[in-house]
Amino acid sequence: MPLTVSRHPLVADSLAGLRDKRTDPEEFRVLARNVITMLLYEATADLPVRRGTVETPLREADASMVATEVVAIPVLRAGLGLLAPVLELLPRVSVGYIGLERDEETAVARIYYNKLPKLEGKVPLLLDPMLATGGSAAQALDLIKEAGGVEPRFICVVAAPEGVKVVEERHPEVQIYAAALDEGLNSKAYIVPGLGDFGDRLFGTGG
Repeated sequence: MPLTVSRHPLVADSLAGLRDKRTDPEEFRVLARNVITMLLYEATADLPVRRGTVETPLREADASMVATEVVAIPVLRAGLGLLAPVLELLPRVSVGYIGLERDEETAVARIYYNKLPKLEGKVPLLLDPMLATGGSAAQALDLIKEAGGVEPRFICVVAAPEGVKVVEERHPEVQIYAAALDEGLNSKAYIVPGLGDFGDRLFGTGG
């Protein structure tokens, strides 16, 4: 299975707050940032490095530096809430955007925006908080590959088995990093137990 579910207790603790319906948008944003920061460590642990040296105030020291550029690709709009830690932590990162809008009746997403930089020789990192049916993720990964991306990585907060299966079938080389693998989808294709609509809770636009 191309899925890595974090077992870190700090990830679990932040996830508990994200799930709690009483968590307000301000706290939700902080918790989401915490989770993504920790998942990012796992998703980038095997990035290629180059060896070199730096001068400390005392003497020369051996050093390892990231040798490749990462392209962060949030899926609009909820994926924007995952972007800041990537920009802050990675030394060389560019950003692309994919806009997908889900039809609430059919649960099928349509592409309304696609702006990607050159991906050849770079590591694409897809950011989308919820992997539900897998349709949106698979579409986004199609676009990334069409733009020259090779072996993209996918960071989400919560995944459903149905979505993982779709990504595995359509993009078997993609590694998924998640804070949780939940039970499944309900009749409206929402993840259960999940944490509700991530975008609405992040931006405070819920009913």
